[in-house]
Amino acid sequence: MYLIDPAKHTRRAFLRRAGQLAFTGTALPAALNLAAIGEAAAFDATDYKALVCVFLFGGNDYANTVINYDTTSHSQYATIRGGIAIPRADLAATVLNPTTPLPDGKQYALHPAMTGLAGLFNGGVAAVQLNVGPLVVPLTRQQYNSSNNVLYPKPPKLFSHNDQQSVWMTSAPEGTTTGWGGQTGDLARSSNTNSVLTCISVAGNTVFLSGDQALSYQVSSNGAVRINSLNNNVYGSAQVRAAMTTLALQSRSHVLENEYNLVTARAYSTEGALTNALNQFPAANAPFNAFPANNGLANQLRLVARLIAARNVLGTKRQVFFVSMGGFDLHDNLISGQANLMGQLSGALSAFYDATVQLGVANSVTAFTASDFGRTLTSNGDGSDHGWGSHHFVVGGAVQGARFVGKAPPVSVTNSTSDAFDQWHVGQGRLLPSTSVDQYAATLARWFGVSNAELGQILPHIGNFGGTDYPVDLGFMA
Repeated sequence: MYLIDPAKHTRRAFLRRAGQLAFTGTALPAALNLAAIGEAAAFDATDYKALVCVFLFGGNDYANTVINYDTTSHSQYATIRGGIAIPRADLAATVLNPTTPLPDGKQYALHPAMTGLAGLFNGGVAAVQLNVGPLVVPLTRQQYNSSNNVLYPKPPKLFSHNDQQSVWMTSAPEGTTTGWGGQTGDLARSSNTNSVLTCISVAGNTVFLSGDQALSYQVSSNGAVRINSLNNNVYGSAQVRAAMTTLALQSRSHVLENEYNLVTARAYSTEGALTNALNQFPAANAPFNAFPANNGLANQLRLVARLIAARNVLGTKRQVFFVSMGGFDLHDNLISGQANLMGQLSGALSAFYDATVQLGVANSVTAFTASDFGRTLTSNGDGSDHGWGSHHFVVGGAVQGARFVGKAPPVSVTNSTSDAFDQWHVGQGRLLPSTSVDQYAATLARWFGVSNAELGQILPHIGNFGGTDYPVDLGFMA
């Protein structure tokens, strides 16, 4: 089902392998990911838009992130979660007040450490997507339990960290070579003066940003990664540096050697252009100096904000960014471990949104969260185990905020076939997604500029969804 055309990726495979060759300077392997294979044009952008994927590695616990707050639901939640439940009295500062109240008096609050993100929601610039996760086709509990995998295919290798990270990013298990962020970038590359800067990761290599043409340009939280031997004296000698530069950048008669040097030259010139542009927007200046300290995600998002500020200098009209934080695999110490993580996530996203406001691009930048999977509603004693569906956040000036998107799952765990909740989970409160990643991604991609006809190029299962229950566009973007 997930076949890859080997011919299409032969050149890319060479370039990636070439990055493993010995060369003076640690940045060259990353720089080799700058290969470009050609231009694709989905649309000619005249304005600026950016998508920012915030990936939470490890599988974030949904039930202690978006928490049942109304008295009835919180009582059920507390009974099921036991010692890992957050008391209702601790949630007063993070109660969410949607523009349209949920049915049956249902209310939610965010984790107590997420006051900033709660403020964005109540201020109308953040939304909560309820119970979203990978699906190939819409499924009921009975269909999930069916042995007919032709009619009712399930996402591959459920509950596996690496595979579900990949399925979220690519619709296929670990080992695939293109992600929907990169394939969205494929369609937008021709809108940018330097197409290399269409897809940028501040969190290392990621298949999410790998397209058929677009490959992720990797930077650090401090800026562009330099090829040491081309920027610094080698063994203290400017002459050796000059020789290395000549060897690395000169034309070669051998096709593979020449291709290697072309990619190196592209990396070298891009690093110089990026560094010069970022120097015009120093991290010490407002609004970049308002990001919280001792927060790795905030450091990554500050760099994204600086790159967005430099968009006119760099000639970029459409960009897809990737940032991340880890530590969410909390089989134990959930209460203490998640509190720190939620505080960092909320603080970083709040500062990032504030920066986009000051830069005048709040309506043009949309950040969204993703994670391996949600976790079990039931406790394993001191934490929760691997799950499936989860709740996620979308933040930005173009977001239809102060609203919950999708279906709110009941707070109950039973294996009784007659119980209504039986349709909502696959055991231990592992949510069966009522919204697919394809729908979530399609809504973001359409706002970005991808046409309906092009959605199938980036989301292979999107044609399996539609209608009232599984709309292609979830409506959370203006």
